[in-house]
Amino acid sequence: MTHMRVYDENQPIEARLESSDFTEIRRHLAAAGIRLDRWLADAEIQPGDSQEQVLAAYQRDIDRLMEEGGYQSVDVISMTPGHPDKVALRQKFLSEHTHAEDEVRFFVAGAGLFTLHIGSEVYEVLCEKDDLISVPAGTRHWFDMGPEPAFVAIRIFTNPAGWVANFTGDPIAERFTRIGV
Repeated sequence: MTHMRVYDENQPIEARLESSDFTEIRRHLAAAGIRLDRWLADAEIQPGDSQEQVLAAYQRDIDRLMEEGGYQSVDVISMTPGHPDKVALRQKFLSEHTHAEDEVRFFVAGAGLFTLHIGSEVYEVLCEKDDLISVPAGTRHWFDMGPEPAFVAIRIFTNPAGWVANFTGDPIAERFTRIGV
């Protein structure tokens, strides 16, 4: 179930708002400029499935989204607890960063924790299967897939180079929740 907590950036222990109500989460995120939609991820996809399998299963949804947003490239991140690069990948995504383009993810299996640093607030959004999140360009954020990752997300980009992060150097991410810690 999609879940959200909102914190003051200086109070990482006590959430000002906590909700598992998708409509409420969507409303709060929209007010902060974040798109959250629920799409039907109905293909039989499992963490560890190949990029080709995932893209073939969701080609219609991908085409629709790419046309809607003018996106130019797509890839898949498919993580399992046994993935040989899981520690390095997790660490890479855990540092606060921005992108020069929107970050669009459609979760087709499993879950991951997007944390968004907007103004003086920090939004933790646990995204799960069926969730599509679009984080606007320039939004400070980080992502936690947990120490034993098990998820599949389709990533869509306007930049043909794909995922390119600009790390802020701010250690704020170290003060907030992590999956499985």
